[in-house]
Amino acid sequence: MSVRRAWEVRENDTATTWCDVRLSFADGAGVDLLAAVCEGCVCIEDVRARPALSLDDMAVLADWIEGPLLEACGGTAVEAGGDGSPDRRHARPAPPRGVESRRLVAGEYLAAQRAGRDPVLAVMSATGYSRRRSLRLIAGARDAGLLAPRHVRR
Repeated sequence: MSVRRAWEVRENDTATTWCDVRLSFADGAGVDLLAAVCEGCVCIEDVRARPALSLDDMAVLADWIEGPLLEACGGTAVEAGGDGSPDRRHARPAPPRGVESRRLVAGEYLAAQRAGRDPVLAVMSATGYSRRRSLRLIAGARDAGLLAPRHVRR
């Protein structure tokens, strides 16, 4: 991974530093991004990847670059939480697996149906997965008997 400081803006007591980051992998894949670092936080401004990143890869991209980027751009490394574990700043916790996952999917699906919203989008939002993966999870909830069959034959 290579990090190059692009520019820095100072305002009052804070400074925001933009950095160009390049991740190169042995198989020829690569990710170029522009990230802003301010007060120990990393914000990804622009991403270009060859081949394209999946949604799951995008979710962990910040974890891949956070430590080295903060060190290179003058921020501090990831601070430890009260229990000694790294303090992770994710928008949502990792979805549960197995039976709990199917229950979560069924609950989100049914709640969205009752509210008149798109149930597939509700599952996508709750899990953070793509439409295809969310449809597979919904099918799993149907197979487990937590949702009614998709088509009722007469």
